[in-house]
Amino acid sequence: MIRKGIRTAKLEHLRLALVAAVFVCAGLVTARAAEEAPSVEKIVEKSNRVAYYQGKDGRARVSMQIVDAQGRTRTRELSILRWDHPAPDKEEGEEKTDDHTGDQRYYVYFHRPPDVEDMVLLVWKHVDADTNDNRWLYLPALDLVKRIAATDKRNSFVGSNFVYEDISGRNVTLDTHELVEVTDQYYVLKNVPKKPERVNFAYYKMWIHKDTFLPVMTRYYDDQGNNYRTYEVEKVEKIQGFTTVMKSRMTNERTGGYTVLEYENVNYNVGLSRDIFSKRYLQQPPREYLQ
Repeated sequence: MIRKGIRTAKLEHLRLALVAAVFVCAGLVTARAAEEAPSVEKIVEKSNRVAYYQGKDGRARVSMQIVDAQGRTRTRELSILRWDHPAPDKEEGEEKTDDHTGDQRYYVYFHRPPDVEDMVLLVWKHVDADTNDNRWLYLPALDLVKRIAATDKRNSFVGSNFVYEDISGRNVTLDTHELVEVTDQYYVLKNVPKKPERVNFAYYKMWIHKDTFLPVMTRYYDDQGNNYRTYEVEKVEKIQGFTTVMKSRMTNERTGGYTVLEYENVNYNVGLSRDIFSKRYLQQPPREYLQ
């Protein structure tokens, strides 16, 4: 058990070292003077914004590779569109800014392989903790629009190691957040669900890069304190001034299977119309925006 713990600790340090190297190569690490860590609330707010709210909208072409424990690989090609509700008007005297973390809509279209071609996932994300996100899945083979229940948001996303909730992000108000460690390059947060009966994890820890506030690793733990799922950023670039994840991996620590997402043709502030993110477009893809 001691040797296993040592190996686990070494693996975690190696993973973080590799992530730090990604930021160095991308030119995102800057010298910073010693300073007191921001409040937990500020860290959570900034990291959520960087992870899910870059620009007013966005689109990307994504390659998904699903690898099982035997090394067998399945590939998916998809496009992701994102639209943010406009930031509320500021009161007189308040600083005017485009920064916001409000409701969003996501449109995920599958190009290939043939068994998922033209399949669409539509998400209406709500920041009100008392309002469940809305998710619909269009299955072209059946010409069927399926409503995904709120209780299914932790289920596998098209057979991958990601879950539906990973695609649009978990509502930060659903958890309590604690700053448990500050390293030279990372803020480490422990996040505990307020309603544990609704999720399949006991808590999760996030390593947030101190300069960019990008979450670079997330580890999910079960009731016995075992890490059973790990998200890692493997490549980062600056696009239109925004720190952007270009490659990421989700690993099932129990089976050894993993899923890799690689992004290309990433664009922000495209000028997407809200109408695209309505249910009628599930069967009528907006092909002019699908790369």
